[in-house]
Amino acid sequence: MKKLFLLVLTFTSIINFTNAQWQQSGLLGQVVSCFAISGTNIFAGTGNGVFLSTDTGTSWTAVNNGLTTTDGHIASLAVSGNNIFAGTDGNGVFLSTNNGGSWTAVNNGLITFPFIYSFAVSGTNIFAGTSNSGIFLSTSNGTSWTAVNNGLPVINHAISISVVSFAVSGTNIFAGTSGGVFLSTNNGGSWSAVNNGLPITDFVNSLAVSGTNIFAGGEGPFLSTDSGASWAADTIGKGNAIPNVLAICGTNIFTGTDFAGVFLSSQ
Repeated sequence: MKKLFLLVLTFTSIINFTNAQWQQSGLLGQVVSCFAISGTNIFAGTGNGVFLSTDTGTSWTAVNNGLTTTDGHIASLAVSGNNIFAGTDGNGVFLSTNNGGSWTAVNNGLITFPFIYSFAVSGTNIFAGTSNSGIFLSTSNGTSWTAVNNGLPVINHAISISVVSFAVSGTNIFAGTSGGVFLSTNNGGSWSAVNNGLPITDFVNSLAVSGTNIFAGGEGPFLSTDSGASWAADTIGKGNAIPNVLAICGTNIFTGTDFAGVFLSSQ
């Protein structure tokens, strides 16, 4: 299966991008897979571990003390209070409680240290989406994890999809997978497919929430205005550009695509 590295950011402040210009801001030569923001600290997950910037990206410092390997991809990052979680390619989950000063493996309950595609934070609950091992939940800041896969498709007693993205909207948790979108309304206790209007085999690379709107990036992109009950093709991007990354800032929706650059849509 092709390994996709995803970033889904929802900005809560409204910034005027009308005449914005993009400029290079460090980490040249690195494959940057994900970001996480904690206060004024910006963390970047790369193919060579985690980097930290405390000056809005002007400079970056490697913060890999305690990571099992720094030559494997950091595929996902998440912030929950003072805790920073890093999901890796095959080494499970690591936790830092001191802004990246050190990392500790927190894999109790995970199955064979899977590829951690994505995280979601809902209150004190941390969800981890994996490659072909489903979804895991921690209610103890990563001290232990429990599989929460009720309702996800199973073949030969194994989860048959990868969970590559999440979005949280109130009490609804959406999981973007290699087999469409699934919804949990009970903190992962059960999941239901919500794919009406989506292609059956759609690989949902990214999800983003804006008010009552849910955006799904994949072969679409697609928009749901009814909590995933139905989806319709949206107009982000052009032609066959596949939106791998979705970011929302105020009323602006940005999407990063395969080889077609960045597109902007205003709601």
